[in-house]
Amino acid sequence: MAYRNQEAYDVETTAAIAEHVEAILRLLGEDPEREGLRKTPERVAKAMQFLTKGYAENGTQVVLDAVFDEKYRQMVLVRDIELYSLCEHHMLPFIGKCHVAYIPDGKITGLSKIARVVETFARRLQVQERLTVQIRDCIQEALHPLGVAVVIEANHTCMQIRGVQKSNAITTTSAFSGAFLNSARTRNEFLELISK
Repeated sequence: MAYRNQEAYDVETTAAIAEHVEAILRLLGEDPEREGLRKTPERVAKAMQFLTKGYAENGTQVVLDAVFDEKYRQMVLVRDIELYSLCEHHMLPFIGKCHVAYIPDGKITGLSKIARVVETFARRLQVQERLTVQIRDCIQEALHPLGVAVVIEANHTCMQIRGVQKSNAITTTSAFSGAFLNSARTRNEFLELISK
């Protein structure tokens, strides 16, 4: 995974976020001047910019940067794509894996572009349900395949470390289009492949 270097962070944005983080630390009863916290506001500001970098990226363009003519018309599946996102309700992480399949209709994309699409939409404040649909719609719009299938399985820290505190709960969401929506056989093949 490519990480942004120091120069990639917007200086004004970093300073503005850091100022708010410092205020939050004070409201929590901490001393931002304490040795261990002196650089925390800036670190948090940079971390938040990294964790939400998907706002500056266009998923459709990611796919279109590597589209190739190909007569292949069977399922293309990229499974177990690592996924890291922030719940928009508590700004706490949810972490899991994403499985994406599509059936080409004359056009394919580079396999890494599928993982990049997942990353683009995950690196925003999200709910898992919307994320699942955004990934499906992006691939459908960019490639116009015969169908797209997306399944996400994730652990939500907002459920694990606060609130209900259920550490083993896994949330699964799915979104289908075209052949995956209209054909139980195709959908079942996909679901069987990702369950192995």
